[in-house]
Amino acid sequence: MNLTALPGIGPFLDPLALAIVLGGTLVAVVLRTPLGDLGRALAALRTLGRRRFDVAPLLSQIAALGRIAQRHGVIALDRSVIADPDVAAAVASIVDGASPDRVTVLLEQRRVARFERHRAAAEMWTGAADIAPAMGMIGTLIGLVQMFTAMRDPATIGAAMAVALLTTLYGAIVACLIATPIASRLKRQARHEAQERALLADPLAELALVQPRHGAHELAA
Repeated sequence: MNLTALPGIGPFLDPLALAIVLGGTLVAVVLRTPLGDLGRALAALRTLGRRRFDVAPLLSQIAALGRIAQRHGVIALDRSVIADPDVAAAVASIVDGASPDRVTVLLEQRRVARFERHRAAAEMWTGAADIAPAMGMIGTLIGLVQMFTAMRDPATIGAAMAVALLTTLYGAIVACLIATPIASRLKRQARHEAQERALLADPLAELALVQPRHGAHELAA
């Protein structure tokens, strides 16, 4: 199927202009982004349609863990199934005898590390938004050079002019309608999750202070 023959859309489709903008943007992003961040930025696309992170279920689980610890001691938490990695790490630290301050520091370290990973993924898309218009300008210059060198052949001027104009259009579309919205959404998600996870620190620190009720050790034995 010849896409350039489609009514209305055909004049705006040019394979060379697309190759210059998309190919150039991709190469520049790969060169400036560590592979780990590049993989996370692509994987983050799967999260765009998900609901925002909600800390409430985790707070409910921590409250349930607190009741278990009150009855049987924190050592009983070692058998708990905890899906969230931050809560699981904090509970494992509590079982090992960590103090509330140590638990708080651990959670903060993990929260900051998670936020930095999310921020790096968003920055890749921000970089793509910065690069795409520049690649569009490069394509425009290429098209103008082709146009000026073909002044003696009017039949080739139109194709060169199309490349010059469409690369600018493609660069603006990639930046304004694709990369920038993705980056903005990922940044909002990262900030929201960081704020929600900050609410985990106090209840988990309190969990580290839980002492079993009198006789709980004997009952557990």
